[in-house]
Amino acid sequence: MGVKVAKFGGTSLAGAEQFLKVRSIVSSDEERRYVVPSAPGKRHENDRKITDLLYLCHAHVQQAVPFDEVFRIIEERYANIVAGTGIDLDLAPELRNIKERIAAGASADYAASRGEYLSGIILAKLLGYDFVDPTSFIHFDSRGAFDAESTQKAAVEVLSSHERAVIPGFYGRMPDGTIKTFPRGGSDITGAIVARGVSASLYENWTDVNGFLMADPHIVKNPRPIEVVTYRELRELAYMGANVLHEESIFPVRAARIPVNIKNTNAPEDKGTLIVGDDEKAARAGSITGIAGRKDFTVIAIEKALMNTELGFGRRLLSILENNKISFEHMPTGIDTISVVISDCQLNNKLEQVLASIRSELAPDSIEVHPNMALIATVGQGMANTPGIAARLFGALANAGVNVRMIDQGSSEINIIVGVETGDFEKAVNAIYDAFVR
Repeated sequence: MGVKVAKFGGTSLAGAEQFLKVRSIVSSDEERRYVVPSAPGKRHENDRKITDLLYLCHAHVQQAVPFDEVFRIIEERYANIVAGTGIDLDLAPELRNIKERIAAGASADYAASRGEYLSGIILAKLLGYDFVDPTSFIHFDSRGAFDAESTQKAAVEVLSSHERAVIPGFYGRMPDGTIKTFPRGGSDITGAIVARGVSASLYENWTDVNGFLMADPHIVKNPRPIEVVTYRELRELAYMGANVLHEESIFPVRAARIPVNIKNTNAPEDKGTLIVGDDEKAARAGSITGIAGRKDFTVIAIEKALMNTELGFGRRLLSILENNKISFEHMPTGIDTISVVISDCQLNNKLEQVLASIRSELAPDSIEVHPNMALIATVGQGMANTPGIAARLFGALANAGVNVRMIDQGSSEINIIVGVETGDFEKAVNAIYDAFVR
């Protein structure tokens, strides 16, 4: 029998009804032996996430402001969940202890982590599973950096003694025993750590969407779902702004070659999206996996005769950016030309200073600045080594009247990035989607 680890996000545990859905999902498959819950999220648009409320309690203490009213909302939320699930559980002692520790000056990390902690206690009771606090195996070093090696060793040892368990997400412990949280979305990391620790056959990440979509539904009407995506494709799409699970949050399962299934708690029968190893997906020639893009870039285009013979030209250009604490996104080049694509948030009023440095240190023949640029990435293993892909893409953009200002294709050939005017962004995405999907 295989072992599955199921992580449930905040919307999946927003209220009692959602907790009951989770119980039904877990109980429907004997292989779902380890469950990682998040703190309750929003039940409706005007609701508050429990984690946000806990951070607010901590902020009140820091400002010497009473937080009783905020904490009362937290208490009522958990009381409603316990009552609505019908379990015999008294959370009052736990809540009282948490309130006292926050009032006594406990850290923001401690306060925030209690949402997952309480969700874990409730879900363990509801499922009849063991409760395992992640501080028993998730370790951070003295600098607050995640200690992957120590954690993996401890996870194997601790979890092997629990046939079925609920492990709260989002946090672990420092060497001195204090609580340390991962960045927001850290429950995904916890789930991946657990999956690797128990050598799971599958890591399920349950949320409120039916997996990933091939394009932004705010731009493309009813885009198709992505059934299978590789880690490499996922990274490309996430980097370009697609609303997908970031590869960094599931690195433990990638290292262990454990597939990840993104599923919808409210539609458990749907397939969702399966994330697999880079060599496991059968690429269909000419097919794409997804389209993603971002706006608000500026391109600095530099021209200088015989640039290619001038030793260190590119290095000096990048040193100018480094000295101004600016990172670049792309750097298309020609024999006598070089361009750097920079996010506007990186420039942050530094453009004139950068241009002055380029003129004084590189003595270019000309510099052109192109603001209001958007980048669009077309990603897919099926693109590699398929004749005519670029022609198809650029033909679609030409037919839509979109002027391509920049082209960049990765060496892996699984993506083509084009730069277009910001005003053409939505039109370009739809044109590419129509050419490859519709």
